[in-house]
Amino acid sequence: MLHLRLIVPPARTDEAVQVLEECTGITNIVVLPGVAREPAGDLVLCDTARESANEALGKLKWLEEEGSIAIEHIDLALSKAATDAVEEAPGDPDDAVVWEELEHRVQGDSRITWAYLAFLAIATQLAGIGVLQNSPILIVGAMVLGPEFGAVAAICFGLLGRRWRLVVDAMRTLMVGFTIAIAITFACALISHWPLGWIDITNLNANDEVKFIVKPDRWSFIVALLAGVAGVLSITSGKSSALVGVFISVTTIPAAGYVAVALAVGDWAEVAGPVWQLAVNIAGMVVAGTVTLFIQKRFWPQEVGQRSSV
Repeated sequence: MLHLRLIVPPARTDEAVQVLEECTGITNIVVLPGVAREPAGDLVLCDTARESANEALGKLKWLEEEGSIAIEHIDLALSKAATDAVEEAPGDPDDAVVWEELEHRVQGDSRITWAYLAFLAIATQLAGIGVLQNSPILIVGAMVLGPEFGAVAAICFGLLGRRWRLVVDAMRTLMVGFTIAIAITFACALISHWPLGWIDITNLNANDEVKFIVKPDRWSFIVALLAGVAGVLSITSGKSSALVGVFISVTTIPAAGYVAVALAVGDWAEVAGPVWQLAVNIAGMVVAGTVTLFIQKRFWPQEVGQRSSV
């Protein structure tokens, strides 16, 4: 379930409470008149099944300008009223998409932050070391660490809602992030190559176990499509732990690391393959993710209706 905290102008408190009372799947409604100070107003609290959140938030959209809406996840609710509310709402909570929550999440993921750049750079360097050491374990670790799927999901959401500014921001985040990560990894690999002499072109030529990174094929695109579907489902449902599997499935980070190392040791013939692999993976995830969101928006039950008067 979700917990809603509303700050409502006193003149519209009855209207807000009526909306909550009429929505299926909402319970534990509490009204505390005049306790809110900034913004000033009445405090209205309630618990809602995930399936009911979209209907309530849609009807209370005006509170974004006139008051405030806060949403919290409830880990445990020991209440017959809460259990009955979940049962009344159609579908399963894990299948429900709270679109307002998703919008705020992808907007945050579309921004370039120091944390995003740091994680992406570290992941790319780990992938580069994995390539040089012929270590699939290091490469898998780098794939798990990579934060790039958030920006991919933002592109999908932006395409679905024709939010072109969001699409541009997310694409910029991806391009800037990978450019900086590759540049940092290239610099580190170049120092290792010259003047330290720790690595050379033979380190790439002998690494047969990681050659899949530079050989994109039909399976690369199919894996990217499946990862895009799984990734979107994991961030829109209650199964967010599945997102780790998505990171392990696609070779965006390993491809970036391979590009950086190949450039550093001067193996120009090996650059095109991982660049193509990177593009194929991102394109496949964007296509599949956008289609998945469209299906969820079009066919998932969103409006759950009003309570029966019986």
